[in-house]
Amino acid sequence: MSCRSRASLFAALALLSGPAARANAPSPDGASWWKHVEFLASDALKGRETGSEGYQKAAAYVAEQLAAAGVKPGAGEGYLQEVSLVSRRLVEERSRLALVRGGKETPLVLGEDAIISSRMGEPGTVDAPLVFVGYGLSIPEAGHDDLAGVELQGKIAVVLQGGPEKISGALRAHHGSSSERVKALKKAGAVGIVHVQNPKLVEVPWERVAGARKMPSMMFADSALNDDQGLKVGVVINTARAQKLFAGAPHSFESLVALANADKPLPKFELPARLKATVAFETAPVKSANVVGVLPGSDPQLAGEYVVLSAHLDHVGVGAPVKGDRIYNGAMDNASGVAAVLEVARALQASETKPKRSVLFALVTGEEKGLLGAKYFAARPTVPARGLVADLNLDMFLPLMPLTHVVAYGQEESTLGETLKQVAGAHGVKVQPDPQPNRMGFVRSDQYAFIREGVPAMAFKFGFEPGSKEEQLQKQWYRERYHAPSDDLAQPVNKEGAAKFVRMLADLARTVADAPERPRWNESSFFRRFAATAEQGGAGSRP
Repeated sequence: MSCRSRASLFAALALLSGPAARANAPSPDGASWWKHVEFLASDALKGRETGSEGYQKAAAYVAEQLAAAGVKPGAGEGYLQEVSLVSRRLVEERSRLALVRGGKETPLVLGEDAIISSRMGEPGTVDAPLVFVGYGLSIPEAGHDDLAGVELQGKIAVVLQGGPEKISGALRAHHGSSSERVKALKKAGAVGIVHVQNPKLVEVPWERVAGARKMPSMMFADSALNDDQGLKVGVVINTARAQKLFAGAPHSFESLVALANADKPLPKFELPARLKATVAFETAPVKSANVVGVLPGSDPQLAGEYVVLSAHLDHVGVGAPVKGDRIYNGAMDNASGVAAVLEVARALQASETKPKRSVLFALVTGEEKGLLGAKYFAARPTVPARGLVADLNLDMFLPLMPLTHVVAYGQEESTLGETLKQVAGAHGVKVQPDPQPNRMGFVRSDQYAFIREGVPAMAFKFGFEPGSKEEQLQKQWYRERYHAPSDDLAQPVNKEGAAKFVRMLADLARTVADAPERPRWNESSFFRRFAATAEQGGAGSRP
């Protein structure tokens, strides 16, 4: 979008800050929720790529809906918190990968054997030995360190997806996050990382992963906010071709996967090969915006504290065609979550009694690019940071079936978990733990940005009984629709289940907002340290 168009958009949204009548309550059949999804996931918005014209239209729509619901601007005088980014795309014509054994180079075909990450790495050439380091996790608190005793100086670490089951899923996910992994590998002297998925944990077929490799990644224009940089190269290997990497090694790829699936210790060893990589990027500046609104609290003593409801507004835009369709509409990912946040805003505003604490609605940008909008808001909030008491995050909560079970990532870490159990129970909904912690859902959406700033947080998905048809339905959705053009308006959705979820989420937000005490981290939670750091005014502090 041109500077003039963006300026016009900001000017138009500034006019939305006036008073509005009380909103109508959401429809119990999910029709009003679905209406939002229909707009946000329409072909006209072309997949809401971060900073694109389609994304700007989505942001304008969301701001209009918040204003219509009587929600006040939450970013100063307006609804938009602009974020300055840099787009980075791999130039494949000038990039290459090869394995070097005994002086002989064996090319790795980009898109078939492997892909080079555009999110991390530096332009130039790298030629370094390869070392398999198990899961690549360094977790002193759990007595586990895959990097201990391994010589990684000037070498490339090869890591397998997952982690030991004896370590909590949240802790595994945290230390397996890009920022923590890069920090540990840099400290050990590594110059790059090769990531190999466990076939048991694959969510997206390789064909779609390879097709998405030409989409740009993004990072902050302010380099101080980029916490996952510093390695020279990042590579993802096609699971079906992974044995190429391990040819001649002391252990085959299949034997390593078998050990991981049996939760047995993984060996560490040097591979009899070097990786030679030549990497070229093209970059461009990008402006995008978070949309922020506030429903002021009714209690003068508590109104300066904020319960945040977040959902990412972006998706991945227009990409490689699948069955002739190039628009990745992102209906479930994450028009559904944005729509639910808008409906909760309507529900709270329509109620006779307003929540005691303020409720802040943050529809953020750049989640698909690495939680960028949420990281920006959590680090530079539009309200006093010490006032942020909780984040309730929605990211493709997947209302594919009736709502009988809910999974809440992070429920074990703070008092929010017990509050959820009470509220969900009143709605006849059973709360379940994360069924697949090695997929790292705990760190893969915007709640993690708040957690790293010391704010207790949870994220939600519809749950199911193990082995049920509902489980098969969700697995099928990931296989066929996750990050595919078929995540569109034609897919079957349980609208009544979505409406029930909105009611439950509204009750949860109100319960947290009305509680005498703000949520707090459990004594046993590893993540308490982030709140302590914030209170001490350290890095990432909440002033």
